[in-house]
Parts: sequence; C-alpha cells; structure tokens
Amino acid sequence: MKILAVFLSILVATSASAAAPGSWHARPDMRQARAAHAVVSTGNAIYALAGTGPDGPVLEVERFDGHAWSAETRLPGNGLNAPAAAVLGNRIFLIGGFNTTTNVPSSDVLVYDVQRKAWSNAAPLPAPRGGHAAAVLDGKIHVVGGGNSRSTLADHSVYDPATNQWRDLAPLPRSEGSPALVAFQHELHAIGGRSGPSDFGDVYVYDPATDRWRTGPAIEPRGTAGAVVYCGAIHLFGGESQATNSSLADVFRLDFERGAWDKLEPMPHARNFARAVLFKGDVFVVGGSPTAGTSHASAGSKIVESYHARCG
Repeated sequence: MKILAVFLSILVATSASAAAPGSWHARPDMRQARAAHAVVSTGNAIYALAGTGPDGPVLEVERFDGHAWSAETRLPGNGLNAPAAAVLGNRIFLIGGFNTTTNVPSSDVLVYDVQRKAWSNAAPLPAPRGGHAAAVLDGKIHVVGGGNSRSTLADHSVYDPATNQWRDLAPLPRSEGSPALVAFQHELHAIGGRSGPSDFGDVYVYDPATDRWRTGPAIEPRGTAGAVVYCGAIHLFGGESQATNSSLADVFRLDFERGAWDKLEPMPHARNFARAVLFKGDVFVVGGSPTAGTSHASAGSKIVESYHARCG
C-alpha cells in the first residue's frame, strides 16, 4: 500500500508539473513586420518567410539564432500570402499561397536548403491553394484545407520526399481555410478554421492507418491560430474571431485524458496568424497581426514572444 501511495503521489506531482502554468517573455523583434506568413524551426534556428508588411509583400527571409534576427535570403518571385511551410531534414518547404500582386493561389512548392543556402522547386501541389496548413507525420508533409479563387477546400494531400510526388488522401469532413494543424501521437489534429464569415471550433483527428478523420474535443471558434506539441500536449495560440472582429490572445492546452481544452496564461499581445514553433525548449510565437478583419492583407507586426513551462 505504501508503494502504491508513493507511486500515486509521484503520478499526481508529474501531472501537476506538466499542467503547471507557464510564463511569457519578450524576445527580439523581427526585422520585418509580417502577417499571413510562414514560420518554421529547424532546431538550430527559426525562419520567417513570406507574408505582408506595412509596405506590401515581404521578400526578405529572416533567421533567428536565439539572440538576433538576420537577413538569410530573399524569396523567389513577387511574394506570397498565407503559404504553408514544413521542414524535412535540412530543407524548408514553402508550399502554395496567394500571389501578393494578383491574389491568385499558387501550386508552387519552393524548397530552401539551409546548408547550401539555395532555392529549388519540388513537385507542385495537385491544385493551387492558399490559407492551408501543413504538418510532418512519419517523414511526409501533409497539407489540409485552404482555399482557391472560388471557395474554401477540404482537400488533404501528402508529399513523399522519397518520390517527390503528392497524392490525395481522405479530405477533411468540411471545407475550411486557416486551420491549425499538428502531428500528435502518430495522428494529425486539424484545429479550428473558417469559411467566409464563419469561424469553426471543430477539431478533426486523422488516423493514417485507416485514412479516416474523426471528431476530437472542440474549441472556441477561431481561424489562423498556431499549434505545437509542447510538454507532451497540444497547445493552441491566438488566432482571430470574425464573430467578435478581434484578434485573440488565448492559449489552450489539450488534456488528452479528459478530452478537454484548458485555458493557460494568455499571450501578452493578441495576434491573428499566430505562427507558433518550438525552439530551444520554448514555444515562440512569431509575428502576426493585432488587427482583425484584414484577411490575408494585414500589415502584421514584428512581435516575437516565447512561452516557457516546466514540463513533467
């Protein structure tokens, strides 16, 4: 009985530590204000790509080494709004997006080799889109949702780097743009999203073994939020509510056992297009816009903040 009691006390303490409230810290601002942009972490650095600033398209790609932001390279072409991005090895994949001069969606997949510091192209998406989300699962890039020139999409495509080919998988249960997407426990979680003036709070979970989606615990409706797996749980950051015409500062943590979202300490600055990545043991939320209701044309901000919690 004593051994059981000790084990239970350790388990409770570990759970409490994992769910312990975290703290926010200001980090160096980016060089360029951005929204409708893409952010990735390679483990050694954070990269901010594309999006819109106060003077229009942002072509400079920035790199953060943990101390300061620097100009890394320039984006090929005339600029992109609302692309998706993912990292495989030493390569950053910048996928689709809306052309900032024509607002026409692109199917291009631009690849930046961080070692060679050179751009190339991978196989294009099966169809043009922007406002979609991407995540890496089992070494492949999954892309879901978004929109084209006519409507939002439920499309779900996967890229295999071994063959440089895309193929279509089971679509989302509903067409939606600007969801958050994260890989957790060998499944994908598509969180929130929007279509036209409607925001969604649905969470859809994809099982690659069955090629099927199921419903997960819902959140308060929002689009353009950021999501990462941190301290062994899915965390959701910011976004935008069209119903209240506001950018959001909310932070949620999914308690997987209870099947419920818990509110944590909010971000110091509310932001839509809240691009969140893991870097050196913290969550970094990079750029985004404090101003709601500007779609993909928001001028964005330079704000960078990090969230730190004691993980059990």
